[in-house]
Amino acid sequence: MVSQFISPDNVGLLKDVPYNFPEGIHAIGRLDNFSEGLLILTTNKKVTKLLFESKIPHKRTYLVQVRDIVTPEKLHQLQTGVTIRVRGGGYYTTTACEVSIVDKPMNLYNRPNEFKEGLPNTWLLITLTEGKFHQVRKMTDAVRHRCKRLIRVSIEDLQLNDLQPGEVKEIEEKVFFEQLKLRG
Repeated sequence: MVSQFISPDNVGLLKDVPYNFPEGIHAIGRLDNFSEGLLILTTNKKVTKLLFESKIPHKRTYLVQVRDIVTPEKLHQLQTGVTIRVRGGGYYTTTACEVSIVDKPMNLYNRPNEFKEGLPNTWLLITLTEGKFHQVRKMTDAVRHRCKRLIRVSIEDLQLNDLQPGEVKEIEEKVFFEQLKLRG
């Protein structure tokens, strides 16, 4: 599913989720169709500006499965910044971020093309405050670890927790702004 309500392409859309969305709702911090996890939907147009165009950086955390075993050296490279290719053909060195190796999460649902058990892989928890186009995938590629699964688990204090694919959870606006550390 892509994180939009309409598309000229034949893809799963948010309008296919069995939920009565209010008029004017839109996705913030979209996920591509190869990523999964926390997606914010709101009718408040100020939220995008406050969250992604603000001078105050906001943390986004991803659970990432990569091919092969990540060495301490590669982990350090991810933590301190790697050079990635950005839109327009230029290069950009990512800022320092939090990266740690974690055990395979137990509460994940299996996807149809799940990475085969037994093949060497590593699960990473990556928290960053910038969001270049496909940045996490490009970062892991830069250290020669292909991203196999990418799940956004939080934006600031707003957590995915045990919300399953296609599930929707409404949050009171005051709590929403507090968890995202926004001043509305």
